Amino acid sequence: MKLGARMIKTGLAISLSIYLAMLFQLDQPVYAAIAATFAIQPSIYRSYQTILEQVQGNLVGAIFAIIFVILLGNNPFVIGFVVVLVIAANLKMKIEKTIPLSIVTVIVIMESHTENFIGFAIDRFLLIMLGVLSAFLVNLVFMPPKYETKLYYKISGHTDEIIKWIRMITRHASEHIAIKEDLTHLKENRFKMDQYYLLYKEERTYFRSNKYSKTRKLVLYRQMIQTTNKALELLKSLHRHENELYNMPEPLQELIQIKLDGLTNFHEQLLLKYTDKIRAQHTYDMDDAINKKALMKCIMSYYKNPENEEWIELFPVFALIIDYADQLEHLNTLVESFKNYHQDDSEVQLDQRLED
Repeated sequence: MKLGARMIKTGLAISLSIYLAMLFQLDQPVYAAIAATFAIQPSIYRSYQTILEQVQGNLVGAIFAIIFVILLGNNPFVIGFVVVLVIAANLKMKIEKTIPLSIVTVIVIMESHTENFIGFAIDRFLLIMLGVLSAFLVNLVFMPPKYETKLYYKISGHTDEIIKWIRMITRHASEHIAIKEDLTHLKENRFKMDQYYLLYKEERTYFRSNKYSKTRKLVLYRQMIQTTNKALELLKSLHRHENELYNMPEPLQELIQIKLDGLTNFHEQLLLKYTDKIRAQHTYDMDDAINKKALMKCIMSYYKNPENEEWIELFPVFALIIDYADQLEHLNTLVESFKNYHQDDSEVQLDQRLED
């Protein structure tokens, strides 16, 4: 099991919140630690959003708690009723994420039996906000997340897995059960790619010169994801039609293998090209890799031959191969454009690969 950055930051936020509570001589620092646990977020931008939302949500919880304790006391039924009201208020304000901590605020305030209730309530509210602030400071200073790096490596790793299986299927070397199990894992990786993309998209740029580069990168990474997803669709189709592919004439099998080898090699080299890991003169020629006209010519030659009716079973595969080639062609255009206009901004910090 790996110790991810978010796990470490959660522990640091808890420690910092307790130390700060002790420094300001606030009773029950454990409440600050609980708040820090709830408030830790995967990105700096979301941490900033959390502070704004938590201030609103916890302020609502504290106000409701104080009013109802003064009017009705702190009977367990009253506490439960106030919790319902606070949940409804948070939903109305569209700050649903603050509900758990708002409930904690209500409970820790309303459980008081002291005479100086107002002072006690303020003390508890400050403890909660101290925990939220501690989480923000830790996320801001310690190991700020590099979601571009995480996104690139997730795309690259996901693509490598897909390409590996495509090559094995076209050579009839894959185990049917093994690939079926791995497809579930590939679907999970697809979801993680989208998550990292959204987190990277949320990262703010503070200089105008970086804004245009970030916009181009977002378009480029989105196309990388779409191309990889198309490769996954192709893999699923090859998996479904594995028996039909095996029974096809050898020339047709060789055609599919050659075309997919060219496309997958080109896909790998595009990802390497983006990070300057491959020399320009050694990149795979796009026309040789894609060459949709030659592919369609071969397909139509089988279509016109009445003895080759079985080729129709693989029509979905051919369609996805052409679609995959289109996505690669568009990705190549975007990479070339980005390298021409933002050469200095195309570096990905390859040494930082901490997982959340």
